Amino acid sequence: MPSSPLRVAVVCRSNVNRSMEAHSILRKRGFRVQSFGVGSRVKLPGRSRSRPVIYDFSTTYKQMYEDLCRKDRECYSRNGILYLLGRNDKIKPRPERFQECSDPFDVIFTCEEGVYDRVVQELCAREQVTFQPVHVVNVDIADTLEDATVGAFVICELCQSLQQADDVDSLDQLLLAAEEKTGKSFLHTVCFY
Repeated sequence: MPSSPLRVAVVCRSNVNRSMEAHSILRKRGFRVQSFGVGSRVKLPGRSRSRPVIYDFSTTYKQMYEDLCRKDRECYSRNGILYLLGRNDKIKPRPERFQECSDPFDVIFTCEEGVYDRVVQELCAREQVTFQPVHVVNVDIADTLEDATVGAFVICELCQSLQQADDVDSLDQLLLAAEEKTGKSFLHTVCFY
């Protein structure tokens, strides 16, 4: 990798659980990281599976936290949503949409195949200005608290390996090694800015 710090993005649907867990861990490890969602709105688990709680991306994590406390503090404490929103508020004020960010990254990690497809589609639709490559890697992570933590550590290990590599072209070899170690398979493509 170049001598400058690796520029990393992590993207999930709503920028609440998986991408923010990875954001938190990568930030603690000193990486330049940003996190995003690709959905049109932020969807959180509601009191039942069929009735999610929905917010605009402009709603702050603190506002969501306060709203859910008013609605049913016990329920949203029990399912972990209040914990996530409290953690997220310490990292940044609100969720962000990937589609609204024009910052360049060296690598973008997505947390599920549908998100990977949307990120690649968005990057391909943008006008290429610098022709700088960006690697997009999908690490399938189930949207649970436990899986988000495990997935975040996989992403962190990949970032640490990339940071130590001579160049980003070794990413394919790093992904193969990670597949053998974790039993996960990764999607990978290169887009350009």
